[in-house]
Amino acid sequence: MVTTLDISKHPLVEYIYRLERGEALLKDSPQNVTEVVGILKSYGVVLDAYSRNLIYISENQFLVLFPFFKYFNGEVKLSQLLRHWWHDRINFEYAEYCMKAMFWHGGGGLDAYLDTPKFEAAAEKAIQAKFKGNILMLGLHKIFPNFLPEQVRQLAYYSGLGQFWRVMADIFLELSDRYDRGEIKTIPQVVQHILDGLVKDANRPITYQVKINNKVYEILPKSVGLTFLMDTAVPYVEAVFFRGTPFLGTVSYNAQAYQIPYDQAMFTYGALYADPLPVGGAGIPPTLLMQDMRHFLPEYLHNIYRQSFRQEDDLLVQICESFQKSMFCVTTAAIKGLAPYPLDTTDPKEKKANRSYLEKWMNRFITSRLVEVNN
Repeated sequence: MVTTLDISKHPLVEYIYRLERGEALLKDSPQNVTEVVGILKSYGVVLDAYSRNLIYISENQFLVLFPFFKYFNGEVKLSQLLRHWWHDRINFEYAEYCMKAMFWHGGGGLDAYLDTPKFEAAAEKAIQAKFKGNILMLGLHKIFPNFLPEQVRQLAYYSGLGQFWRVMADIFLELSDRYDRGEIKTIPQVVQHILDGLVKDANRPITYQVKINNKVYEILPKSVGLTFLMDTAVPYVEAVFFRGTPFLGTVSYNAQAYQIPYDQAMFTYGALYADPLPVGGAGIPPTLLMQDMRHFLPEYLHNIYRQSFRQEDDLLVQICESFQKSMFCVTTAAIKGLAPYPLDTTDPKEKKANRSYLEKWMNRFITSRLVEVNN
């Protein structure tokens, strides 16, 4: 007879049992539901803007080495310039931060394809078309043959992340609509809604093409077989939820100080680990996201923050705490969706495989904010 894996001594064993019972990493309570749905409503609006801009940059700022107006989506007006300079705008810099984190950490089929001869050939065609007749740039390309292809790789990530966020924005905004209609009342229902959305678009193709002089050049052709879930969603969770990048000003970049792990796989600077208190400080990338979300908070969530001890004096910190709760719900959906067998299985062999799978996840959560968001 197959026995189940003994995980009784794991420090987060409670959460393994919780997942097996069909619950989520975040405990179910009326306030948690309100916070998660409300913050995801705001996040959905922001992601919609991020997505549109990333895709605009990838398609319309292709190999523009000094893209001064890349955040304007092609509409440069004096009023927009004034808002931009006054920072009365969406902080698209955070979208680029996430893109660069994905680009750096890699993983998935997109990362693998960008190192293939097929990609290099496609990139070379686009480069030659873009700079046809430009002796200076073609000369530079000949002297430094890896520079422009690396820019094309980065632009592929602009497009890939933009397409990923397009799906997630729709999932979160639909969740808010269902909550408003009274269809969403529990955290497990929130998780199931997100999981259904991920499954629905799991095989959605990730493609990327640019038009140069009225001719289309395929950078990520459909024939490569890149898909939403495995090639953008999973690498995004790894790069942004877990690993992230060290925040300037919080740790020393001096190699002799040993404050940054020597291996990227050991990084724990992602959204699930971040201390909400530094949010609002200069140089902390999530500050930009929290600033963006504060403009689109639904009134029912804003009222919860107003009734807190500090009211709106620490609004960004409260937004960050709610956001972390929501990201643990998204992570729960990912865990359920990638599990080898249904988590509520009663088959001993399947249960053992699931417990081994869940234990690996819990090992990564030990230093995360999982316990704090549930207290």
